[in-house]
Amino acid sequence: MVVGSAGAGKSTLVQRLSEILNLPAIHLDKYYWQPGWVATPNEEWDRLVEGMVKEPRWIIDGNYSRTMDLRLARADMVIYLDIPRWRCMYRIFKRRIMYHKKSRPDMNEGCQEKIDLPFIKWVWNYPKRGRLGTLQKLEQMRDRTNVIIVRTPKEVDALIQQIEDKKRR
Repeated sequence: MVVGSAGAGKSTLVQRLSEILNLPAIHLDKYYWQPGWVATPNEEWDRLVEGMVKEPRWIIDGNYSRTMDLRLARADMVIYLDIPRWRCMYRIFKRRIMYHKKSRPDMNEGCQEKIDLPFIKWVWNYPKRGRLGTLQKLEQMRDRTNVIIVRTPKEVDALIQQIEDKKRR
């Protein structure tokens, strides 16, 4: 399971690890957002996520605090991308340009890449609003789940290398 701010690199990391570990990649945004950026209703969303994590093997990215406990209960590893705010901001603007008038590969068709003030505020405020709660949840999981916190792209690369090396053995 991979969590962190928007723009932290969750989907990119999940896609890479999916290839290395031969695990099905689940990008929660792709399932939560219906065409035209319509949110999935809460009850339907809860059932959908519950079904996803009941599968025997997966790697999943996304925060969605409403269903985080469902995912944490089934995850054998959690990677938290504790990436600096400035880098996340840069990345959300970069992907807006890269995917102009297109849907990203980790999004549902019909959800063209966009950026608006509420989203910018969400990313900007994530370190104060979402980070602490996520870290507290992960601290509670450490005794039964492998929790890895990475803070830089160099640490992400080292983690990927470590997983690749372990897979080769």
